[in-house]
Amino acid sequence: MSRITQYLLCTGSRVLLPGEDEPTEASIVIDKSSGKIITIRHGQHTPEELAMHPDLVEWIQAGNNVVLPGLVDAHVHLNEPGRTDWEGFWTGTRAAASGGVTTVVDMPLNSLPPTTTVPNLEAKRQAADGQCHTDVAFWGGVIPGNQDDLKPLVGAGVRGFKCFLMESGVDEFPFVKEGDLILSMKELEEASSVLLFHAELEDSPFQIKGSDPREYSTFLASRPEKLETNAISLVIKLLHRFPKLRCHIVHLSAASALPMIREAKAAGLSLTVETCFHYLCLSAEDIPAGRPEFKCCPPVREASNQDQLWDALKEGLIDCVVSDHSPCVVSLKRLDDGDVMAAWGGISTLGLGLSLLWTEGKKRGVSLAQIVEWTCMGPANHAGLGHAKGHLKVGFDGDFILWDPEVEYEVKKDILQYKNKISAYQGMKLRGRVESTYLRGRKIFDNLDGFQGLAPVGKLL
Repeated sequence: MSRITQYLLCTGSRVLLPGEDEPTEASIVIDKSSGKIITIRHGQHTPEELAMHPDLVEWIQAGNNVVLPGLVDAHVHLNEPGRTDWEGFWTGTRAAASGGVTTVVDMPLNSLPPTTTVPNLEAKRQAADGQCHTDVAFWGGVIPGNQDDLKPLVGAGVRGFKCFLMESGVDEFPFVKEGDLILSMKELEEASSVLLFHAELEDSPFQIKGSDPREYSTFLASRPEKLETNAISLVIKLLHRFPKLRCHIVHLSAASALPMIREAKAAGLSLTVETCFHYLCLSAEDIPAGRPEFKCCPPVREASNQDQLWDALKEGLIDCVVSDHSPCVVSLKRLDDGDVMAAWGGISTLGLGLSLLWTEGKKRGVSLAQIVEWTCMGPANHAGLGHAKGHLKVGFDGDFILWDPEVEYEVKKDILQYKNKISAYQGMKLRGRVESTYLRGRKIFDNLDGFQGLAPVGKLL
């Protein structure tokens, strides 16, 4: 029977602290009752050296592993209640924890009901209660006619709001037009919130005739970069009218939008941008025909586009990297007939993001400190959680991971923790693996034992 301890002490020779470019020797003390980091000392210290009674301390020695802050994934579709055959809080947060994510922010769709009213938010919270292995926060949704629900949702704790500028793929979350946005943005500016845009906007229907629906090139041609630049142009136009409201572009794919984003930021407009692991690690040229698991919206584009996204990340033009984990049941992915055009658009990534970014980033001279900035600090700040998440810092939540940056593994179905084990990354060789994950000083995942004996201790934020 394990003894009950009041504190957790993590010591290591490779601890990545805020403001440091490289990991350093450090000791971190977490008070388990508050879940907060209470002490950080340079060097590796024993409990006695820190004037702590050994019987009160759980001592974790990181060995050769790197100690990193827990990741924050600010773009996840957990789909509960209503579509729990697609995903759910139990499986989705387990998958997140296995990849070193300690906080996820759930999108307002594809659950039933969507998070567009306070009662709908409460239904989601009730469904999540007792099921979460990570902390979970929630985005609200903007749809036509719900502007009077927005301030009450802010008061109920949503971190901000998401909208679509073209069809979302589900009937219960219709897209908004400019007139709807003006009504909603007035409410949100007064509430000091943030509005997230699925930034694709048609100015005229695209007709793809006579093309093979199994070819990825057919799908790519149906979602050209112009859809993204159209949408971002509208967002920038609206920002001039509502300059106090921060607007955020989710899952940026089109590099051709980067110049207008750069110009808007230089002009002082409150615009932030995310991209996703799949846009940084997959390229259109490598996607075979008849493989709908690679389909998402906006689409994975060419390698030259990918290079420009990486450059924008390094420049600081793109603020953070998230998963946009968007699962569905196997039948909707059309794996049997390979019809990419008819398949559900969404790539499942929870559990793999850090390894993906490290594997690709190493080829591009990216440091672990940069990756932490993009996957921990950036998403935490974006979701309004930067006061408690994303840093190994006194006063912050004691969320951390032990990370082996050298180990290599192949992505196979049996390592995936999410519900429907469809993966665009299956067969890929990745470098870097999470050995264990801790939330507020309590272990929530172990690579050797999985979740054995580990209760879901995540909170709803």
